[in-house]
Amino acid sequence: MKHTLVKICGITTIDDGLMAAEYGADALGFVFAESVRKISPQRAREIVRMLSPFITTVGVFMDQNINYVNEVTDYTGIDVVQLHGEESPEYCKKIDRRIIKRIKIDTSDTSETLLGKMSIYSVSAFLLDPGAGSGRTFDWRKASGIDLPIIIAGGLTPENVREVVHLLKPYGVDVSSGVEKSPGKKDGEKVAKFIRETK
Repeated sequence: MKHTLVKICGITTIDDGLMAAEYGADALGFVFAESVRKISPQRAREIVRMLSPFITTVGVFMDQNINYVNEVTDYTGIDVVQLHGEESPEYCKKIDRRIIKRIKIDTSDTSETLLGKMSIYSVSAFLLDPGAGSGRTFDWRKASGIDLPIIIAGGLTPENVREVVHLLKPYGVDVSSGVEKSPGKKDGEKVAKFIRETK
């Protein structure tokens, strides 16, 4: 029985990074795209260096210059690049890290149309999310039967994550606003409960 992995996204402080890791997060996300949770490469590098080597670090970018993406990942030491925009398969091939590619879910999508969107990419995993960090959920049944490494995002909370894990058994779940006190500041109790409910 494989366990669903947990990514806590939008880390902005060393304290939050260490706390999420201590509670059992498998991956931490650092947002380098425009966002209320945007972090500077300098700050991300400081946090990454304080983390256990067994924690996967993910840099989130959105339709940014490829050279910038590669420079930031090299400088910070981040492990994985999450591309959250309209990046093409050709763009992905020029990134020198493993890639999580976000696939935008529309109300009209079915598992067949989602597979079609994914089939053109050669990446490590796919993030299914209806908005760009909008905190909205989608009809999870649309992702049913997709036999690829999928990460579910969008509107997840400690209260609903167990349901999506039970329904889809996804490779991972990704949460940001659902475990926060305020934008960019994590709530320890919510983080702990989210990880507990997922596992």
